[in-house]
Amino acid sequence: MKTLLKIVGGLVALVVVAAGAGFGYLMFAFPKVPPPAAVTLEPTPERLARGKYLSDHVSMCTDCHSERDWTKFSGPVKPDRIGVGGQEFALGGAGVVYGKNITPAAIGSWTDGELQRAVTAGVSKDGTPLFPLMPYPHFGAMAADDMHAILTYVRSWRAIDNQVTPRTLNFPMNLIVRTIPAAGTPQQRPSPQDKLAYGKYMTKIALCGDCHTPIDDRGQPLPGREFSGGMEFLETGYRVRSANITPDADTGIGSWTEQQFIDKFKAFETPSDAVLSDTERRQNTVMPMTAYAGMTREDLSAIYAHLRTLQPVVNRVTRFPDAQ
Repeated sequence: MKTLLKIVGGLVALVVVAAGAGFGYLMFAFPKVPPPAAVTLEPTPERLARGKYLSDHVSMCTDCHSERDWTKFSGPVKPDRIGVGGQEFALGGAGVVYGKNITPAAIGSWTDGELQRAVTAGVSKDGTPLFPLMPYPHFGAMAADDMHAILTYVRSWRAIDNQVTPRTLNFPMNLIVRTIPAAGTPQQRPSPQDKLAYGKYMTKIALCGDCHTPIDDRGQPLPGREFSGGMEFLETGYRVRSANITPDADTGIGSWTEQQFIDKFKAFETPSDAVLSDTERRQNTVMPMTAYAGMTREDLSAIYAHLRTLQPVVNRVTRFPDAQ
C-alpha cells in the first residue's frame, strides 16, 4: 500500500512540475513577436487626411475607442469623447474587454514603433498580449502606408484623461491569449482598377467579417458560416444581431443591386440628430452606419463586388429579438 501511495505521489508531483514548467514557458516565451520597429511617422497633411478617412469611416478605430450615444441612430461617437475608450465588449464565456483610451493622454509616451506593434501584432507597450477583438490579425496585413496614416491621425487627437476598466479573461482564455499575437505581414494595397482584389482588401480592413461571422464560445469563427450573420451584440442596451451579408438570395444580400447596397449606406451620410424612442431603440443598430456612410462610393462598390464572390449561406437572422 505504501509503495502504491509513493507511486501515486510521485506521479502527482511530476504532473505538478510539468504543469508549472509549462505555465512558466507560456508566461516567459509568449507572446512571440519582434521588438517594436524603429519608425517615425511624420504628420503630413496627406497622411492625416488618409488616416482620418480610414479611422472614421472604414476601419472604425474612432468608433471602437470612443464613447457612443445610443440614444441616437447607430450610436454616433460623442464629439467630445473621441478616443477615450471604455466601451464594453462581452465575450461570452471568455470574459469581457473594454476599448482602451488611445488619446495622447494614454499613449503619449509610446513610440511610433510601440503603437504600430500593438495595432499590427497585438502586444502592448508593456508586453501585455491584446485580445484579438482588437483586430490586429487584420490590421497586420494592412498596407504599411494605410496603417501609418491611421496611427498618425490617432496621434493628432485631443488628450483626454479617462481610466478604463481592466479586462477580465476567464481560464483558459487568459492563457490562450498569450499565444495569439504574431508579427504583422503588411501587404500592398491593390489598385482600385483591380476591383475584386481591392474589394477584398477593403472588406478586410473594414472588418466586415468580424461582426458578420458567428463565433463559438471561445471566440473562434464557425467554419462554413463566414459573413452569414447572427453574432449578438448588447451595446445598445438591447440584443442586436448582425445581418447575413453573403449572396444568398433569400436570407442574405443576393437580391441586392450594387446601387441598393451603396444607397443603404449613403442614406445616412447626413445623420439625424433625433433622439430615439424606446421602441426605436429596441431596433437600433450597433453597426456604425452613419460612420460607414462617409466611405466613398468607389470603396463601397468594391466591397459589394467582393461580397458577391462569397459562398452563399442560408441563415435567416432575427435582427432585433427584443423588439417583439
